[in-house]
Parts: sequence; structure tokens; C-alpha cells
Amino acid sequence: MLTLLAGARLADAQSAGDVRRIGYLSNTTLAGNRLLLEAFVEGLRDRGWIEGRNVAIEYRWAEGKSEQLPRLAEELVRLKVDVIVTLGTPPSVAARKTTQAIPIVMVSAADPVRLGLVASLGRPGGNVTGTSFDVGLEVFGKQLELFKEALPKLRRVAILSNAGNPAQEIAVGNVKVAAQSLRLQLQHLPVHRPTEFDEAFGAMRNKHADGLLVLVDAFFNLHRARLADLAAKNRLPSMFGFREFVDAGGLMSYGPSASDIARRAAGFVDRILKGARPADLPVEQPTRFELVINLGTAKALGLSVPQPLLLRADQVVE
Repeated sequence: MLTLLAGARLADAQSAGDVRRIGYLSNTTLAGNRLLLEAFVEGLRDRGWIEGRNVAIEYRWAEGKSEQLPRLAEELVRLKVDVIVTLGTPPSVAARKTTQAIPIVMVSAADPVRLGLVASLGRPGGNVTGTSFDVGLEVFGKQLELFKEALPKLRRVAILSNAGNPAQEIAVGNVKVAAQSLRLQLQHLPVHRPTEFDEAFGAMRNKHADGLLVLVDAFFNLHRARLADLAAKNRLPSMFGFREFVDAGGLMSYGPSASDIARRAAGFVDRILKGARPADLPVEQPTRFELVINLGTAKALGLSVPQPLLLRADQVVE
């Protein structure tokens, strides 16, 4: 529906003047990406880019099927869009492999230097720039530290990762290092598709996991309600990287504000449409992090979250 409406508005706008075209490539769906998309479009609007008036957005949704991303990226290249916005790591990798000419703005891609998307954060050096989510020790160390503060008896933590995301292997390695200082035992469970969720949670039960850490990934965001439900049914406290999972019923999250990242990505698009080169625009890391706790989920699990932790939370969901 969004694409059809955008197309109709574009037809009206073309007679009024020049319209720039943005490609938007996501590994999720419109429903799963609505909050981020709204923040991105709002960021464009704040800078004078109005969808249907002076800018058109070509949306491509992989619906959780990463293997579709190269084809969708090729479609955007054939449309000769002015810039491609990529949500997360797999879309960024797919777009970069498809074109080295059209500017690409990453939204929260993980470790772009190690994956070869940019030469360095300060000097990207190619056609890719944008915002990056750090999958380093500091973030995971903080997640596990907060998780253990909420669950003093936490000993065994299951890690759910997306086997189709090349950045997740890097993330798992950093989680393992971060867990050592907290004396936590880890159980790594990579999954390829949602049909493997039940088996993964069964493995968590068999190993008597005390808690679940779900790594940041658009694929998991697409299925956040189901993951939160499975965690609740298995009476498994859960930690996530974005607050949307807590809104869906997860216990807690610590990570960057996804909406803030999306708005900042709009700033990159604005500068590129005005003539800036991606190679000259340093990649930005998150600056705003938030801790969100679902008190209703805690009560359902029979947990008593320490009051000092509740007071430090940016938001407590009742």
C-alpha cells in the first residue's frame, strides 16, 4: 500500500518539479519496520524532503528471506535511484555487492569495517556510509551486566543468533569474551528461519538456561512478538538490544535508540542528495542508549526486579 501511494503521489509531483528517488532496502516487512520507517521519513521531512512532493521512496521488503536481498538490490539499481538506504547488515552487504556507484546509507549495520563495507569509520572511502551499531565488548558487557543485576542467580545464558547474518559470528565472539568476567556459561543457538525457533527453545530447556540474550537483527525484529511469547511460555527471562522487543512482551532491553538512529540516517541522505560524497561522510556510532524493563513480564515470571535497576531504567513498561 505504501509503495502504491508513493507512486501515485510521485506522478502528481513530477509535473511540479524535480523529484529525487530513494531506495529503501529492508530484510523485514512494512509492519515489522513501521516505527523505524516513520522515524526515517520524519527525519527527511524535518530537512525539507517530503515524500510525494520532492522525494519518492522505492520500498523493497525481503520479509525475513535474506536470499531475496540481492535481487531486490538489483531492482533498485535498475531504477537508478539517487541513494539506497539499507536497514541492518545483510541489506547493506547485498547493496554494496550490487553497486559501487550509487551511494548507500546504512541504518545500524554492524561492524562495517570488518565486513569490508567501509575502509574506516572516519574515512569510509567508497560509496557506503551511515550509522553503525557497535557489536563490541562494551555493549554486550553492559547487557550481560544489567541482565545479571536483574537476575542475581543468572548463570547459564542462551544466545539466539541469525545464522544468515555475517556480523552475528563477530557478535557471538564478543559476547563470549564479555561473559567470562561475569562467570556466565553460554549456549549458542544459531537459527536460519522461524521454523527453528521451537527447536531452539527446546534446547534451552534441556540445558536449563537461566536467561536468553537475543542478538540485534532485523530478522528477529520481524518475529519479536513470537520470540517474546516463546520466552514467556518457557518462563525464560529475556534480554534484547532494542526496546520494541520489550513492548512486545520481552523482559528487558539495553541498546541504542532505533528511532534516533533512523533519524540520523535521514541526515546522511539529506547531505548526499545535496551533493556530498559518501566517502567524505564519517560513519556515526550510536550516542543515545536506553534501558527498558517490562514490569508486567517480570511479575508474570515471578521475578522481583531490584528497585535500583528500575530507577535507572529509561522506561518501565507496566
